[in-house]
Amino acid sequence: MPNSSSITQFLLLEFADTRELQLLHFWLFLGIYLAALLGNGLIIIAVACDQHLHTPMYFFLLNLSLLDLGSISTTVPKSMANSLWDTRDISYAGCTAQVFFFLFLMSVEYFLLTLMAYDRYVAICKPLHYGTLLGSRACANMAAAAWGSGFLYAVLHTANTFSLPLCQGNTMDQFFCELPQILKLSCSDSSLREFGVLVVSALVFWGCFVFIFFSYAQIFRAVLRVPSEQGRHKAFSTCLPHLAVVSLFLSTGMFAYLKPLSISSPSLDLVMAVLYSVVPPTVNPLIYSMRNRELKDAIRKLISSTPL
Repeated sequence: MPNSSSITQFLLLEFADTRELQLLHFWLFLGIYLAALLGNGLIIIAVACDQHLHTPMYFFLLNLSLLDLGSISTTVPKSMANSLWDTRDISYAGCTAQVFFFLFLMSVEYFLLTLMAYDRYVAICKPLHYGTLLGSRACANMAAAAWGSGFLYAVLHTANTFSLPLCQGNTMDQFFCELPQILKLSCSDSSLREFGVLVVSALVFWGCFVFIFFSYAQIFRAVLRVPSEQGRHKAFSTCLPHLAVVSLFLSTGMFAYLKPLSISSPSLDLVMAVLYSVVPPTVNPLIYSMRNRELKDAIRKLISSTPL
């Protein structure tokens, strides 16, 4: 068996073993990727160009769209290229970069969704303090903290993972370099170090989850006290898109990483990886624009002003 010093590339999982299905996978992923680029790109340009959208909520949404573009660009293009050229390989350096950037972008997205829950909490439960608690400098500092924390988190995990000796081959049961798949190739007894990283991950994950949960508990309590039905509807309409995005992000990610080993299989792992790595970046722009009239108007104005 090769050790980590002799591994120069990894072999990724193929979506199909026939040429026709490989090309079908390429065209399907190309359509999904272009849809994600278009949707998130429109949101980024609309928020940046429309003065009416220069508010904390849309500032965080712009950051979310940047993260979605980055996360789907980390995994999908390489998978498309492998299907198009009928290969499975990814270099050791490329795999390391893929693990780092995917962890970085996904962790920042989770921190950002937590900040967006705080934004909705302040807007609905403490509206008189909104300008003070979420001024432009405070928003910039919170976003910078999210990006910086995600960077440190990704460095910790990537360095810990790729410092382990790998002697279980170089074949992965996934279409991109995923952290659990790398750990399966390890042969060292480094349980203490892995336990420390898992403890840090659990504290970060559950801390953010509890914060989001209690933020929305307070939001729903406040909204239900609003006397007018129109007021309740308006308050809910600003929260439901974010709640839908959080639910999609957490449900797919938690099932992928916390499902029992008894139901684990390569095909199920592949489906879940697509659900949590490809679907959210593609549908998030649709979720946010469906019930947001300001955003829809800004995108419509942007499209109508673009010369054909």
